[in-house]
Amino acid sequence: MRCYVVGGAVRDELLGLPVRDHDWVVVGATPQEMLDAGFRPVGKDFPVFLHPDTHEEYALARTERKTAPGYKGFSFHAAPDVTLEEDLRRRDLTINAMARDDTGQIVDPYGGQRDLAARLLRHVSPAFSEDPLRVLRVARFAARYGEFDVAPETLDLMREIVTAGEIEHLVAERVWQELARGLGEKHPLRMLEVLHACGALERLLPELEGMDSAAVTQAATQNATLEVRWACLLHHLDADTVRAVSERIKSPNDVRDLAVLLARENVALHAAQTPESRLDLLMRCDALRRPQRFHSLLAAAAHCGLSAAAQQGWRTALDAAHVPDGGAIAKACANKADIPQRIRAARIDAIAKAAARTHR
Repeated sequence: MRCYVVGGAVRDELLGLPVRDHDWVVVGATPQEMLDAGFRPVGKDFPVFLHPDTHEEYALARTERKTAPGYKGFSFHAAPDVTLEEDLRRRDLTINAMARDDTGQIVDPYGGQRDLAARLLRHVSPAFSEDPLRVLRVARFAARYGEFDVAPETLDLMREIVTAGEIEHLVAERVWQELARGLGEKHPLRMLEVLHACGALERLLPELEGMDSAAVTQAATQNATLEVRWACLLHHLDADTVRAVSERIKSPNDVRDLAVLLARENVALHAAQTPESRLDLLMRCDALRRPQRFHSLLAAAAHCGLSAAAQQGWRTALDAAHVPDGGAIAKACANKADIPQRIRAARIDAIAKAAARTHR
């Protein structure tokens, strides 16, 4: 039994980047031998085990064969006679197809170190084209390593995958997962550029063709949350389209809702000046009950041009709208039908007075 650190840990170590986690490949072992050594099985489709002490993942060396369309259409063969080189050959990119043994020696049969030096994302073998998810993975790696280019021959394979319709076999949840991870990287625009270059953007998110990328680029520069980045990515669309895109791509509800709010209210955030219009917008956004989401809306709007002074004006208005004691107003109101209007009037008055104090 021989164990090797593989994939991202080796790649990032060579790049001088922090290593997030370690994945291991075990060569020359059977599942029973892993169990006898105290490892705990967790893999469903192929043998993966957790180390009894570190709880890191150890997978038996395996090969794979395409059996059906889509990223799930594979059969796997894991056996003691599968070599490390055979296991590495099934991986997507050369920079992810390196291993390190227990002496620190790098095993690099497919030129990963060469491509790291050249800043290239290059496929390991023609089997790359068998998995359409790799189109999104390459785009995501471009977003992580912004200075890396996609090798021309790899981009050709990605185009072939798209042209063959394989990209349509990806389930929305996996598409969202890869998009979200790419959006969370330092250079999310690179992901979109790569997807556009191979034709995948037109198939998956045609609404983003020709988009204004300045807002999402700025959001990434300032380490904004995923919710804010997604909202900035879609802010140029109308609210109904944003909702449709978010639901089609299966984004989480909170991500979808913030994007819809920004698309719907971005213009009003710039235009609303009177206490009445400010309160109306706050109520439309349910800001009194969900102030944190409103602050996220302001953060997203800031990347779309809302000034720091305007943001502060909205924070002041929100704080003021919380001040009137609705219970006291209701108790003092003889006609209960008047309660909503009295509370509204009190909030408008509070917003007006807060604004006046700010401008003194």
